[in-house]
Amino acid sequence: MTNPMDDQTQTGAPDAGADADADMLGAPSPQSPDDQLERDPENWTTGDDPATEAQKSYLDRLASAAGEQIPAEGLTKAKASEHIDRLQSATGMEPRES
Repeated sequence: MTNPMDDQTQTGAPDAGADADADMLGAPSPQSPDDQLERDPENWTTGDDPATEAQKSYLDRLASAAGEQIPAEGLTKAKASEHIDRLQSATGMEPRES
């Protein structure tokens, strides 16, 4: 039985002495919003799924701050995201860092 890790070494994957950043995923520092790829929520494959509890909770906070009410019934992930983007702009509220 061969060890899958042995295959990586044999395929020319960089070792610890090589450029360490080559093995890293993600950015070394936070990217600006302009650097991030954005897709229209309407084109999401899961956009028609029901909004997540996290989206609804955050949307509740944003809508309250903006003095708006948004019906939760039938709210999709895509629509929730659109409301969140709009209300973040209107209120200046940004998501909390986790």
